[in-house]
Amino acid sequence: MDTMELPGKSAIRPSDGQSSAAEVLATELKLFGWLEKNQFKAYDTFDGLSSPLLRPLTFERPLLRTVLLQGVRRFPINLRPILGIKKAVSTKGMGFLARGYLRLYQATGDTRWLDRAHGALHWLVDQELPGYSGACWGNHFDYQSRTFYLPRNTPTVVWTSLIGHAFLDAYELEGNSQWLETAVSSCEHIFNDLERKEEKEGTCISYIPGKMSMVHNANTLAASLLARTARHSGTASYLDLAQKSLQYTANHQRDDGAWYYGPAANLGWVDNFHTAYVLDCFKHYRDASGDGRFDNIMMSGYAFWKKTFFLNDGTPKYYDTKTLPLDIQCCSQAIDTLIFFRDLDPASPDLALRVARWTQKNMADPDGYFYYRRYSKTLINKTPTMHWGQATMFCALAALYKELSEKDKNE
Repeated sequence: MDTMELPGKSAIRPSDGQSSAAEVLATELKLFGWLEKNQFKAYDTFDGLSSPLLRPLTFERPLLRTVLLQGVRRFPINLRPILGIKKAVSTKGMGFLARGYLRLYQATGDTRWLDRAHGALHWLVDQELPGYSGACWGNHFDYQSRTFYLPRNTPTVVWTSLIGHAFLDAYELEGNSQWLETAVSSCEHIFNDLERKEEKEGTCISYIPGKMSMVHNANTLAASLLARTARHSGTASYLDLAQKSLQYTANHQRDDGAWYYGPAANLGWVDNFHTAYVLDCFKHYRDASGDGRFDNIMMSGYAFWKKTFFLNDGTPKYYDTKTLPLDIQCCSQAIDTLIFFRDLDPASPDLALRVARWTQKNMADPDGYFYYRRYSKTLINKTPTMHWGQATMFCALAALYKELSEKDKNE
């Protein structure tokens, strides 16, 4: 694709003679310019173990690995350049970019965006991890969580499912069977390589292979890809497992409509973007299957999410009990989920635009990229993260632009 002509200034705010759609597109193109300039490479939120200087000091003990990873992640200044951590291309980031390209193609008709999408999808096919039952992807860095250690290039169902949705977007847009084949292949990985736990007519799909790790957004993301793929492949076993997986998470919904991150005692928090992931997944199941059994669960969760996680000016809170830190993925996923629910909540695009305007004002760098986190008015972590920030924002802004431009056409 040829380099896009970029505006000199980006601002999602009212301006003389410029529509909201045009303002969003201006910010989107400026972000794309930053991505091109940096060859689609950036840091990752959890790449702290990639430091050749400090990694030996962990002595490969889980606690010390956690200290290093979380220390790099949470420190308000980007330590990665002095710690020897290099920028990289992210598979999950490329999946989000592919979805954004497809949305921009739909909104503009510009085939250069479609070419970009094809390039990203073909690159992802080349990055599929070997040794599993189907197409899957994972981190390009070692990762230590609260419950497991994950070496680089080990697949996670979160990565695989979110990337799989990009292939389904392309298939639904173009009807090209190669894109559906990759989604089916990913479902085979989910179906055959991941542990499951049965409970109360529900089934939890593990976050990773080789260990039963139960996390609600991971479980439901797997279900969403299975259900959406089953709509096109006709594979009844995919839809059956998707229904049981969503039933598991439905069983764990709190009385107020929320979900904890996971059922384990040390996973008992409620945050913005993981809740949004779960909501998206229930809606993907509903849209793909026509089965409305989870509608009340989904809408009570949506009502909790919308009521709890946003201030009047569009500020997206991180946790249900506190606003800080202000995190870029809370911004991007909020915009994306609000646009996804526009058919069920006509007011959601207005809130999505308020979130985008708040994000532009408070999280955007003059160079076009978005900051990782804001801890206060003056304390900002300006690290340019890829999948966590730039790719998710690119995808979300594309969805918002598509919605606003369609609205302009119909008025």
